[in-house]
Amino acid sequence: MGNRVVVSVVGRDQIGIIARVTAILAQQQVNVLDISQTTMQELFTMIMVVDMEKCPVSLETLQEYLFVVEQEMGLKISLQHEDIFKVMHRL
Repeated sequence: MGNRVVVSVVGRDQIGIIARVTAILAQQQVNVLDISQTTMQELFTMIMVVDMEKCPVSLETLQEYLFVVEQEMGLKISLQHEDIFKVMHRL
């Protein structure tokens, strides 16, 4: 399995979502390869493809770090290996 992971973020639109999520990724040496973000009325959605090759922690630990942002900002943040994401969503 590769190092590419799909990060999805959903919640009420508010200032700082992208900054908070990407700051944690950067702290863990996770490289953002692609990012798509949209706001529909007050609903914020973002999907990123990231590379965890240089990340010193596991996917589960990274999810725990993001859980803090999830709780503080009232978001739903999920991480899935790209291969699993493709199978689940039949891309």
